Amino acid sequence: MNKDGLLGISRRILDEVSRVVVGKEEVKELLLVALLSRGHVLIEGLPGTAKTTLARTFAQAIGGEFKRIQFVPDMLPADVCGFYLYTPDGGSRFVPGPVFANVVLADELNRTTPRTQAALLEAMQEGQVSIEGHTYPLAQPYMVIASQTPFGSEGTYPLSDIQADRFMFRAWSGHPTLEEEQRVLGAIDFLEEPSVSAVVSPEEILQLRKAVQAVHVSPKVVDYLLGVVDRVRHNSDVLAAPSTRASIALYKGCRSLALLDGRDYAIPDDVQRLLLPALVHRIRLKSEAEMEQVTVEGVVRECLEKVAVPKEL
Repeated sequence: MNKDGLLGISRRILDEVSRVVVGKEEVKELLLVALLSRGHVLIEGLPGTAKTTLARTFAQAIGGEFKRIQFVPDMLPADVCGFYLYTPDGGSRFVPGPVFANVVLADELNRTTPRTQAALLEAMQEGQVSIEGHTYPLAQPYMVIASQTPFGSEGTYPLSDIQADRFMFRAWSGHPTLEEEQRVLGAIDFLEEPSVSAVVSPEEILQLRKAVQAVHVSPKVVDYLLGVVDRVRHNSDVLAAPSTRASIALYKGCRSLALLDGRDYAIPDDVQRLLLPALVHRIRLKSEAEMEQVTVEGVVRECLEKVAVPKEL
């Protein structure tokens, strides 16, 4: 497939999502970048800021099988992954859970217990589920889009560092602008019962993923990327620093972003655009830094400013 055909697929996805979701262009782009990079996205925001609508619409637009899991405190891992049903005659059969789909919407993930949250770990990292000694591969492409209210909200269980690290990006879904909210109100009857069509097939997504692997990332861009991550790791305010999984997320994300921009090579701007979404959920600050109102975003931006941008690629 040529470059125009590849860009046409991505444009169809974004156009279909934008029929239902007003604004939030950065979040839409992050979802598409993660999809092409074999990653997962955590959308965080206050209630009523279209987190679920955006995730569900994107999932429906990219085709394949879609499942939604509404997480609540009394859920068990078997409610996510599935279980064996045993019969009185000694037989058994496996009942797959909703994690078996191409796109899984994990809605309000931090409203369930860490035990149930952890049921997604193997699926997100290895694309498979292991139950009672049996391993079941998941369909491809596979993607988890999770939503959560900000940490500290009533009735929430914060994601563990291990769980958060499985997400390629964390996106923020904030309140709309006045103009965007006016558009929402003007189209509310349609938005409450939207008709979303699958505009691409799983096979086309796999073609896009293969094309992403051909995007060139020069050694200088790699050094720039690693230089920023290393700065963050050695920042005096940082208690828990990003792992190599963060560097991999940036590297793969830069390739996908370059392809979506019509380039077959990555540039430092790609690193800068994806730096915050790839790092903010992977960093914990020291308590004294938080008391001084230091923020993770501020630390990342400070480290970025201290690393020289390569002038030649």
